[in-house]
Amino acid sequence: MRALIVDPGAAGGLGLGEAPDPVPGPGQLLVEVRHTSLNSAELYFAQRGAPGDVIGFDSAGVVVRGAADGSGPAVGSRVVGFGEGGGFGALRALDVADVAVVPDEVDLGEAATLPVAAGTALRALEQAGPLLGRRVLVTGASGGVGGFAVQLAALGGAYVIGVAGSEDGARWVGELGASEVVAGADEVKEPLDVVIDTVGGAQLVSAYGLLAPGGSLQSVGWAAGRDAVLPVGVTLGSSTPKAIVSVYNGGGLTDRQAQLRRLLALVGDGRLRVPVGWRGPWDRIAEAVEALSGRSLRGKAVPDVR
Repeated sequence: MRALIVDPGAAGGLGLGEAPDPVPGPGQLLVEVRHTSLNSAELYFAQRGAPGDVIGFDSAGVVVRGAADGSGPAVGSRVVGFGEGGGFGALRALDVADVAVVPDEVDLGEAATLPVAAGTALRALEQAGPLLGRRVLVTGASGGVGGFAVQLAALGGAYVIGVAGSEDGARWVGELGASEVVAGADEVKEPLDVVIDTVGGAQLVSAYGLLAPGGSLQSVGWAAGRDAVLPVGVTLGSSTPKAIVSVYNGGGLTDRQAQLRRLLALVGDGRLRVPVGWRGPWDRIAEAVEALSGRSLRGKAVPDVR
């Protein structure tokens, strides 16, 4: 099959090539992939994977072979799913438990952005607890996870503060429903109940210092690429503990199918916008990689499989 494979000689470490067709197990579907999405983690694996590897977490397409055990969607169903690799291939074997049927009113390419980015944002906010009336800070709010976190927190009734470092990013985050947009966490003056942090480093430290007693910081990403060093004593002296929680949305830790169905329903109802900042044929993957790695991308990148 055709696939975006790890290619050390290609820009961004990914290039079109050939890979073996996947062989589905008894509880797996075979999906003809129509769209995938690019996440920061894939940039990491593209630089460290073996040449020829087919990486990729997200994909959306059409079922071409049903599961041998009779479970899951039928042949011809439009589906979106998550897996630990294989998302950048023209064919993909997916566990039935990690797949959801995409409603007719939802664009299949937009659906491809949901498993990692929207799923991670949803999991982080669920871990943080009830949101109604709470103050929520989202760092890296103009990115993929951040853009979904801003919207989902607002839907939950929170007062959402988005961090965006550029004028264009600030405008984007405001359009996604943030109550307030700041250039950095150090601009926030009142205590926070929840932080969804995609940046790490000094931004995490600043945000943690803003937490009210009982607040939580959900650590989603580490875009800064720098250590977060908490000042001596900052974790002491609160009668109600504050928490730093690591968010992982990989296989086995979440009901993926229920999560995807919930997100698809929100998109289908028009309550959740899919922020796509780049979309094009997969042979232009270098453009998407450059936009994401250069932090000029607003929202998600969607390579169309052609």
